[in-house]
Amino acid sequence: MGLSSFFKNLFGSAKDSAQDLAVQAETTFDQAKETAAPYIEKAETFAEETFAKAKEASEPVFESAVEYAHKAKDLVSEYVEKASESISDVVDSVKEKTSETVSDGKPTIVENVIDVSESTKETDDIIEGGADKE
Repeated sequence: MGLSSFFKNLFGSAKDSAQDLAVQAETTFDQAKETAAPYIEKAETFAEETFAKAKEASEPVFESAVEYAHKAKDLVSEYVEKASESISDVVDSVKEKTSETVSDGKPTIVENVIDVSESTKETDDIIEGGADKE
């Protein structure tokens, strides 16, 4: 029986020790939470103030960016219109020149180029036959 009471005391005291440690840990956690609460509030306040300052500082920059974007859009629109008109004028000019050339009735000159550096049997026969006739 001594052995069984030994184990009961051993495990019973371990159980009691574990419960005591759990209670102490919970108490310590609650104290840490209470101690940290003001710091957490300060951090939240700091974050909110910093965000507000950043927002306030960025508003003029954002407004300027929007303004410049509108100006750039207007300028690009002008140049697109001018480029479109210029391209249209060029296309019309090419159409006119093409139709003038076609409607002139002028004969089209085609130049045929033949490489006569190589002599063929047929050309030799023609040359020889022509020489016999003379």
